[in-house]
Amino acid sequence: MSEERNDPETGAGEPRRARAARAVCGALAGLIAGFCALAVAELVAALVRPEAGPVAAVGGAVIDRTPPAVKDFAVRNFGTDDKLVLELGILALLALFAVTLGLSAPRHRRAGAAGVLVFGVIGAVCAVGRPGGGALDALPSLVGAVVAAGVLYVLAGRLVPAAAPLAGRRTAGAFDRRGFVLAAGAVAAVSAGAGLLGRRLTSVVQAGAARSRRDLRLPAPDSPAPAVPPGTDLELRGLSPFVTPNQDFYRIDTALVVPRVDAGTWRLRIHGEGVRTPLELGLRDLLRRETVERDITLTCVSNEVGGPYVGNARWLGVRLADLLREAGVRPPSEGGPADQLVARSVDGMTIGTPVEDVMDGRDALLAFGMNGEPLPFAHGFPVRMVVPGLYGYVSACKWLQDIELTTFDAYDPYWVRRSWSRRAPVKTQARIDTPRPFASPKAGTVPVAGVAWAQHRGIVRVEVRVDGGPWQPARLAAQDSRDTWRQWVWEWPATPGGHTLEVRATDGTGAVQTGRRVGTLPDGATGRHTVVVNVS
Repeated sequence: MSEERNDPETGAGEPRRARAARAVCGALAGLIAGFCALAVAELVAALVRPEAGPVAAVGGAVIDRTPPAVKDFAVRNFGTDDKLVLELGILALLALFAVTLGLSAPRHRRAGAAGVLVFGVIGAVCAVGRPGGGALDALPSLVGAVVAAGVLYVLAGRLVPAAAPLAGRRTAGAFDRRGFVLAAGAVAAVSAGAGLLGRRLTSVVQAGAARSRRDLRLPAPDSPAPAVPPGTDLELRGLSPFVTPNQDFYRIDTALVVPRVDAGTWRLRIHGEGVRTPLELGLRDLLRRETVERDITLTCVSNEVGGPYVGNARWLGVRLADLLREAGVRPPSEGGPADQLVARSVDGMTIGTPVEDVMDGRDALLAFGMNGEPLPFAHGFPVRMVVPGLYGYVSACKWLQDIELTTFDAYDPYWVRRSWSRRAPVKTQARIDTPRPFASPKAGTVPVAGVAWAQHRGIVRVEVRVDGGPWQPARLAAQDSRDTWRQWVWEWPATPGGHTLEVRATDGTGAVQTGRRVGTLPDGATGRHTVVVNVS
């Protein structure tokens, strides 16, 4: 009869139940070590900058390297929750990695600890490589990984079965369960405390920015927005309101951590080619200038036909063209050498805008107010760009800190390097808001309503057709300005059965919205919005 060989290091010869318990504890040890790494990293990031945390750093690197088609897929399917999905995905992969290391650590303690360090190095490299990153940004990931490696090494040691003498041989005994539970509980508690302390420190550091926004008093506009004409908002159920509330305004950007900039220390620099007098301005300098209030609709280039990434707000700021002329800038049409304005955000984002467009007389603003209050942090506080008629990726830089005059030939901004067009005027679009897709309205008169936009050209006609039939003119709401969207409604004599509703708009130049379906890449989607309903 052969004897079973026993190994106190690997646990060979243990009863099956004991081995299973050890495996579960190993997986738990890995998860606790991963939690410890994130908690310690968050604490250190509070002392460096929140964007340097490993999840934000790795997530930012993933966003930077994501192909445009994948980015569009994420926006289309997850909308403004795309960043949350990315963060959850990173945490899930981290948990899987941690469990794998935890399962192998009792047999290979040094290798397990080394694996944690590898993850820390990856986070550090991503943090340093982010726009605006520096050597200090590596600290959160590295310190978190070193502490977590030690934690995993110690916890794994608690899972090695004690050697028990039997007939002159060393055999695998039971591992120290009580010792493991006590050690794991202590590490988890300390890690939670470190994470909470990190969040507290971050909130303290960011308190100045929150206070500066809370204390900011917006001036009365020197050039108020024209009164909104009666009948601009049709106030129909299911129809988007004419003014989009701040909390409902779409947000599409690459910032996993929303920058919180103190208005008191914020500075804007204007410099570059063709600038005779470089400017450096604080927020108070802008507030003392002539302020302009305008209603302007913004649209994201990632907006699919019929999509939600368009909104209308009342913006308060100063004319960008006035600042550029003060700096001595001339547009290309007047012989200026620079044809591109590169705006830089505090988080490193770069957005290129045609100089001619911001100086052609349109209300291109450096905005600090939105719908009667200071810009929300998520929408660019303290100052952002707003340029009517251009998609956001070539005009709407948030958290603005630098404007450089250059040329399109000399520099490709962030999105252009990722296959998007250098120039991107907003395309004429119309959207059906009500009835919703697959709705079941009752037969009879059914209001079909929505919004249409062609910023800086305006909307002059909207038409609807049913099941490919003749186009029927919709009733347009009053127009506020050519820089805002326009509501419309058509009273449909609906008959029972399934039907397809289709809409098209005509802009102020007489151009009719095309029916040719094209995706968002490289300069915005085209096609007509359709909605299928079943009339009962």
